[in-house]
Amino acid sequence: MEESHDEEVEIQNKLLEFVAPALISVHPSQKSVAVTVGSDLRVFDLIENRAITLVDESDGSSSHKDSIRAISYSAMKVDESPEESYCDDKLVKIWFAESWHCLNTICSEKRVSAIAISGNDSHVCYADKFGVVWVVELDGISEGKVVPSKKGAPLLSHYCSIITSLEFSPDGRYILSADRDFKIRVTVFPEEPLQGAHEIQSFCLGHTEFVTCIAFVWSTELTQGYLMSGSGDSTVRLWDITSGSLLDTCEVSTMAGQLESNESEPVQVTVTDICAIPNSSSAAVSIQSFQGILLLSCDLSAHTLSITKVIKIPGESFIPTSITISTSARLLWMVSGASNGTNHLRYSRVRVVSCIETEPLVVLEDEQIPGGAKLLEKLQGKVTVEESVMSAAAEAVRAAMSSLLMKKQYSDEKREFRKRTRNDKKTTH
Repeated sequence: MEESHDEEVEIQNKLLEFVAPALISVHPSQKSVAVTVGSDLRVFDLIENRAITLVDESDGSSSHKDSIRAISYSAMKVDESPEESYCDDKLVKIWFAESWHCLNTICSEKRVSAIAISGNDSHVCYADKFGVVWVVELDGISEGKVVPSKKGAPLLSHYCSIITSLEFSPDGRYILSADRDFKIRVTVFPEEPLQGAHEIQSFCLGHTEFVTCIAFVWSTELTQGYLMSGSGDSTVRLWDITSGSLLDTCEVSTMAGQLESNESEPVQVTVTDICAIPNSSSAAVSIQSFQGILLLSCDLSAHTLSITKVIKIPGESFIPTSITISTSARLLWMVSGASNGTNHLRYSRVRVVSCIETEPLVVLEDEQIPGGAKLLEKLQGKVTVEESVMSAAAEAVRAAMSSLLMKKQYSDEKREFRKRTRNDKKTTH
């Protein structure tokens, strides 16, 4: 009876791991906006007010074969920004954000968990779920040329800890990697990355649960910036990456006032995303189970963090799974939703907040969003999404994140069985 229960739990955990949150990314100049739901990459052209058709000549298909886990526009050239996507099919795809042709497809030996493009678009780095960060050189990618597929070279390793986030420092000197084991590593990005990164600048240690997201706040006077990190321990923390010093800690769950519990101990929640507001010392933060976002301000001289505003989304069960902001229009884009990796459960809902740094902050109605109904039909799949559907999707994401990032405890027998039945072993020729 006990074995049957263990098998049931194991199956449930595997199903939950396939649930992927909906993601959103906007062009720095707000030329286009992209949403992923499961294996779908949906793009809308905000200049021409039309849906985009992706072109991938590498395999005759324009889509990934499994759930996409991250998307990001490059910030180097806002007129010709490439966009990257990676997913559970072990592929990293780089798209030219003018023609939306796939310029490069990178094959990983294991599932990819995080990705980043260097500031000059010369290298793409991606991490796999065994804690290894790989680097690929991108010759000609900024000119919109199709680049032959290359195999990644190992850059650094976290030694069997899932890497949850990758980020380059604003000045390009460092690559930062956060992981499931509560730590953030700051590594000097070498002049010859294909030879590996061997110089560790610092470790940022202080979180008591898995680190979910990292982002830089910086100004023209402080080009290197300070790092903000979110975690499953209900905190956003501020770091000096040069020394690894913890500068301040902001407890977000109690200050947001969104949780009610009969327990004497406070309930921990997960910070799901951090979006730094360009050219300012502020950031938007989304929290698991919270119907809205928080605005945090960083005092760069006093090295302190504080919550300046709580923005609640009225009238529906909208819990952001991903947030992003354009440099030019200063609109904060949010998406809520999830996919279970099949064709049956692919839900998303897009909302936008205007005047992100001024008063009054306004949550735009659907007809006020740039692109209007045409945009919503493309990015959501349909113009109107039922509230009950979004509530179910939010619960699925919450359970899946806990299943994926919280370390599971196995007996010695079960551990040996899992080693024997792994399906990602290298093949020998």
